[in-house]
Amino acid sequence: MPQALERADGSWAWVVLLATMVTQGLTLGFPTCIGIFFTELQWEFQASNSETSWFPSILTAVLHMAGPLCSILVGRFGCRVTVMLGGVLASLGMVASSFSHNLSQLYFTAGFITGLGMCFSFQSSITVLGFYFVRRRVLANALASMGVSLGITLWPLLSRYLLENLGWRGTFLVFGGIFLHCCICGAIIRPVATSVAPETKECPPPPPETPALGCLAACGRTIQRHLAFDILRHNTGYCVYILGVMWSVLGFPLPQVFLVPYAMWHSVDEQQAALLISIIGFSNIFLRPLAGLMAGRPAFASHRKYLFSLALLLNGLTNLVCAASGDFWVLVGYCLAYSVSMSGIGALIFQVLMDIVPMDQFPRALGLFTVLDGLAFLISPPLAGLLLDATNNFSYVFYMSSFFLISAALFMGGSFYALQKKEQGKQAVAADALERDLFLEAKDGPGKQRSPEI
Repeated sequence: MPQALERADGSWAWVVLLATMVTQGLTLGFPTCIGIFFTELQWEFQASNSETSWFPSILTAVLHMAGPLCSILVGRFGCRVTVMLGGVLASLGMVASSFSHNLSQLYFTAGFITGLGMCFSFQSSITVLGFYFVRRRVLANALASMGVSLGITLWPLLSRYLLENLGWRGTFLVFGGIFLHCCICGAIIRPVATSVAPETKECPPPPPETPALGCLAACGRTIQRHLAFDILRHNTGYCVYILGVMWSVLGFPLPQVFLVPYAMWHSVDEQQAALLISIIGFSNIFLRPLAGLMAGRPAFASHRKYLFSLALLLNGLTNLVCAASGDFWVLVGYCLAYSVSMSGIGALIFQVLMDIVPMDQFPRALGLFTVLDGLAFLISPPLAGLLLDATNNFSYVFYMSSFFLISAALFMGGSFYALQKKEQGKQAVAADALERDLFLEAKDGPGKQRSPEI
């Protein structure tokens, strides 16, 4: 039905942008409210800090690691079906988690199933923006990121209210209904006309000699298609960036998980503790689009990787301020400073990857990037939980977060500077050789043959 296809940069594109904002708020904003349930879950299941920390870590890790699987579903069924499937899975996971009798069931339902559904809805909604917006793509991505900030603002307040009135089981049941709104957002995403012409001739591959070899070959082709291990071997900048981001992720999500328990540990009221996360989200409503628009300016093109390292450095330094005092107003100032560095990280993390990797290889590079980052997200909260069980002091969690962020910032900044100097040295040598070549050619004259050494 070609007449039913929407055109890029049309009026319906703004409706899709609104649906994408809601989807991002429902998915990426949700993990920030998990810290509100940390104490309740720990008391309900009589679990240690490390055991309870596995729930947000599994949820966040699956949200990032399932990116290649989401790409396969988008290529097979389209963005609309994938977004709606993600909403159904996220809803089923939260409803099932409200009937959990132990932490293992909670890991699987609210951690794995809900994380998988949120990944499908989030990543496919972001993908469809690239088809709907061509001329205003940077603006569309900046506006869509406001949905994350709105989610970070509203999820903690709603969670605190529902927890006081319904308990954590009733709250998770209500969350299951809220995630069904992703299906409505997916229904809004109509098919869009693209300039890519369909292939008219296909040559089927020869049948494999044995079924086992054929299955292994198909798996190998799928991995090579969605995970860029070859780029990791040959692109030094990409390797440095992945290592640096993975190292920083070991500390980056910790404040979002442990800030509310840390404030309550310092005798801050529960409502005020939940308000701290909302302050971060409300600040990001204005800071994240501004940072995204500034990152897209040509003047910052050659300095984005250093600005990203600087944002990581500032994020780590602000965590030291939080660890020094647990007073409510000190924590409010920390949240405001944290929002500035967090918005810079969110605006630059994928833009720097686009600068390092050619755009024709970007989807594969992004697939490997999200998988490896998901592994770091899986390790980070339980590692902090072990430290908390050993010391019984929340301040050490923020010291740990600062260590990983500051060391990652220094590593990436120094490595990128060394690679830039090395590249400039190669260009200078090539320029000198070319100048010497031209000089000898002019000296010998046009009729003489060039020297074999040259």
